[in-house]
Amino acid sequence: MGELLLLIISIGAGFLGALLGLGGGIIIVPVLTLFYGIDIRYAIAASLISIVATSSGAAAGYLKDSLTNLRLAVLLEVGTVLGAVVGFLLASVVQQKHLFLLFGSFLMFSAVMMLRRREEHLTATNHPWAEKLKLDGSFPNEHGQWQTYKIQNVPIGLITMFGAGILSALLGIGSGIFKVLAMDGAMKLPIKVSSATSNFMIGVTASASAGAYFLKGDVRPELAAPVAVGIILGSLGGAKVMVKMPAARIRKIFVVVLAVVSIQMITKGLL
Repeated sequence: MGELLLLIISIGAGFLGALLGLGGGIIIVPVLTLFYGIDIRYAIAASLISIVATSSGAAAGYLKDSLTNLRLAVLLEVGTVLGAVVGFLLASVVQQKHLFLLFGSFLMFSAVMMLRRREEHLTATNHPWAEKLKLDGSFPNEHGQWQTYKIQNVPIGLITMFGAGILSALLGIGSGIFKVLAMDGAMKLPIKVSSATSNFMIGVTASASAGAYFLKGDVRPELAAPVAVGIILGSLGGAKVMVKMPAARIRKIFVVVLAVVSIQMITKGLL
């Protein structure tokens, strides 16, 4: 298969995953299915293993740089883990072509939504739940200055995370895209905080799904090993770059990656 090439590609996927809060699965699943011809269920299982590695590699850096909102992450994980269990149960009955179409369609929707939001729209007030649970916080911007932020629409965030957990188990993407969109759009968090918190959360979500796929026998060590190693190496570099990169540039990279991959996956599902 070319384990060295797969390792190199995985490094790039880990870099993008950590930079954008995607988890790397958005790159690995298309690579394994479109270029290597791997069954999408094996690709999803390998991706979920790599997502745990991505989260471990990037989350440490973001915690050190005070970008991750731990209180919010723990609360939202309730929804994502429940969704991951439901998603795994659905995965055994959904056909492969429908998985490709679902993957591609969701990514295209995500790209359009991110393209529409060209700048940060932070809220000045907390949702009552955020106020009671003290979920708001502050983070250092690209100039090294501390910027405070509030959090809105906490119930919508929880419901969205349930959907993110379902997609994680179905598609092996860590649901980082969905989480970033929910926190950035509905909950009005800064894009950097959204990406960092997503990276922290996706490991927990993916672990719930990956364990189920492992018991089912879909985890192939010859795929998962090089992918996981590459993802770890790439995620460490991505976490360092993200801290210094302007938010607008992160958003542009996010949109381009989503658009390209979505076209590829939809085409595969229609063939």
